[in-house]
Amino acid sequence: MSMTSALRPLASVVGLVAAALLVAGCTAGPGSETPTSSPVPSAGAIDDQNDVEGALLDDGRMFAVVTWGSSTCVPQVDQVEAQGQTVTVTLVDPDGTDKACTADLAPRASLGALPEGVDPKTDITLNVTYGDIVDDVDLDGDPAAGGTPGSSTEYLPSAGWYDDGGLVLLTWGSSSCPPLVESLEGSGNAGTATFVTDDTQVCTMDMAPRATMLAFGDDAVEDDGTFTLTLVGGGLDGTVEVR
Repeated sequence: MSMTSALRPLASVVGLVAAALLVAGCTAGPGSETPTSSPVPSAGAIDDQNDVEGALLDDGRMFAVVTWGSSTCVPQVDQVEAQGQTVTVTLVDPDGTDKACTADLAPRASLGALPEGVDPKTDITLNVTYGDIVDDVDLDGDPAAGGTPGSSTEYLPSAGWYDDGGLVLLTWGSSSCPPLVESLEGSGNAGTATFVTDDTQVCTMDMAPRATMLAFGDDAVEDDGTFTLTLVGGGLDGTVEVR
């Protein structure tokens, strides 16, 4: 499976950025001190900064690779190839080596499309290479997954656990106005993420996948069984069932 065919569903969406128009009314704005897409890391998180995690998204069409580093310089998925249920993923730093990055240490999610032929209903192994870091990530299959790798997305929000109490939320919209978390609450098998709403922000008029990290904290919620995530504000109102 070639990289081109594997990434075609995602690239067809992201490619709209090239023809972006500026419009008003997209969601963005300053965040608060409550949990956001760049939570302050704990001492244990710093010790595990070379660990790699992952999540299954978009009803089985996509995946996220979670690494640790600057929240403003998220690695990009460069190559994806599959042999059976083993998917080889190469991450690279974003273009522009002179780009200034924040000095925080946060979990970041790099999004990619699963190659055609991979079955999201059974377990998947991601062999990830990012610079000097080489790691394997085991993704549990989702028997209820209704999407097929290589098929068109339905542009619906989805989320997947990458760690105890940690979710990757996938939403679709302007690439220049990603969702900003205003507050995050959760207990048991339910949680609510409230997003900043700013109708005055000017955003590009593309339709791109955006990854938002949601950290509820260890033992704050139950990540086994079905978890109901309610989205409020930011034009994202609705619920997401996290299996």
